[in-house]
Amino acid sequence: MSKDVDWSLYRTLRAVLRAGSLSGAARTLGLSQPTVGRHIEQLEQALGLPLFTRSPTGLRPTDLARELGPYLETMASAAAAAARDASAEADEVAGVVRVTASEIIGAEVLPPILAEFNDLYPKVVVELVLSNRAEDLLRRAADIAVRMVRPTQGALLAKRIGSLEIGLYAHRRYLQRRGTPAIMADVADHAVIGYDQESSLGDSVDDLTGPVSRETFTFRADSDLAQLAALRAGFGIGGCQVGIARRDPNLVRVLPDAFGFQLETWVVMHEDLKASRRMRLMFDHLAEGLTAYIVGAQPETPVR
Repeated sequence: MSKDVDWSLYRTLRAVLRAGSLSGAARTLGLSQPTVGRHIEQLEQALGLPLFTRSPTGLRPTDLARELGPYLETMASAAAAAARDASAEADEVAGVVRVTASEIIGAEVLPPILAEFNDLYPKVVVELVLSNRAEDLLRRAADIAVRMVRPTQGALLAKRIGSLEIGLYAHRRYLQRRGTPAIMADVADHAVIGYDQESSLGDSVDDLTGPVSRETFTFRADSDLAQLAALRAGFGIGGCQVGIARRDPNLVRVLPDAFGFQLETWVVMHEDLKASRRMRLMFDHLAEGLTAYIVGAQPETPVR
């Protein structure tokens, strides 16, 4: 077994594992399929063990290949982070900043905030990753994260922005057609929009009383954007951030006294990035923009 293995071979292995085939990896890497096949053969020779077996359905990774998978992702994240760090001098407002956020925050809340940042610092390239998973900032899968839960990892610079309120909403057209539920028990007679396999809201939904569960959902999707699209289309009743719902006069909140909860909002980055001016400026800009968004989503104080 050779200990001195070219990183490009591991990069090819990662691409094959992700694509599930030599041809798919070749397209991802911009290489020919025979070249990808040679890379895998060279890596197998260097490691002294097979990485794939062939089956009627295609390539099947061996236990060794599967065990290498997490390390390959760490190596890829480190390589990408090194490329971002080298994209500009630390004190120059230029280069690449990789931001990760949930689907809803990334698609519905961050675009105008990032557009303002681009107006101020046009030489900064923004990479936005939409994921409801908590990307590992310690491994530099991203530089800055907007998270809806309190960070637990060490070596992170975290700032709590506030809390976002989630409520139940429906399109006016749907309520005209099906009526408005008066109590939570009435929801059982309505079309409800919810998750399929997993809920990004976690225990916030599971702890609620009433007939709200996967079995009662008429529209199921693990994509928060798909759920929001169904809500806007008048499919049924679903959860929505108060701040986003307020933008659409056709979305009406239902059962505000029976259903509602808060999601903490944090901006987080690795503490080692404080020395980078563009990272710190982005961190502060996101914190300021999200604070303004949360303040604008607060319930209006009734006039007495």
